[in-house]
Amino acid sequence: MTTTPDLIDSLATGLKPAPRGFVSRRLGLGIGAGVVLTIAAATLFALGLRPDLPTAFTSPPFWIKFAFTGLLMLAGLVAVWRLARPEGKVSRSMWAGIVGVLLAMSALAAVQLANAPVADYRALIMGKTAAICPWLIMLLSLPILAGALWAMRSMAPTHPTLAGASVGLAAGASAAFIYAFSCDESAMPFVLIWYGLGMAVPTLVGALLGRYLLRW
Repeated sequence: MTTTPDLIDSLATGLKPAPRGFVSRRLGLGIGAGVVLTIAAATLFALGLRPDLPTAFTSPPFWIKFAFTGLLMLAGLVAVWRLARPEGKVSRSMWAGIVGVLLAMSALAAVQLANAPVADYRALIMGKTAAICPWLIMLLSLPILAGALWAMRSMAPTHPTLAGASVGLAAGASAAFIYAFSCDESAMPFVLIWYGLGMAVPTLVGALLGRYLLRW
């Protein structure tokens, strides 16, 4: 009769440590391929660059939008890299950073609404593209989500749901960052709500997929 120690020894026989840098290379390949496909999809959808891009560079809201999506993208990527390892955890400082970004954007949106006439509320919240903005971000996130999940499946995350959520956040925020080059909406309430929704759904989808696809 095979004992538990014997079973463990038999499973461990022939195992070799992963090559140095394996996690970074595999994630880079999966996410990088996803980004390339996302940019190709953006081209296919004929999104293009916003025509007033040179002028937008001088506008603070333009940079705030990129800071919002870029910081969340960075947080998602760092979380993915950490959680790909069996001992990986998301630090409290990272959680605080994500919450801080969301609170800061919420505060900016509230200030803009507070200083605007009530008649402008609809334009500030809905803009011209509220009906399509989150959907485009979600669609653009799919290649990155797929590439990152593919990479993570060859690793050993011990928190599959959280790892999947991190993959979804990285994918959604990356897609939002790319989409921002095409979108001329810069109102803080619009960016908070619709960009936020476009990033939140991939995060939820990633968590659900990760629960089943990333478990050992």
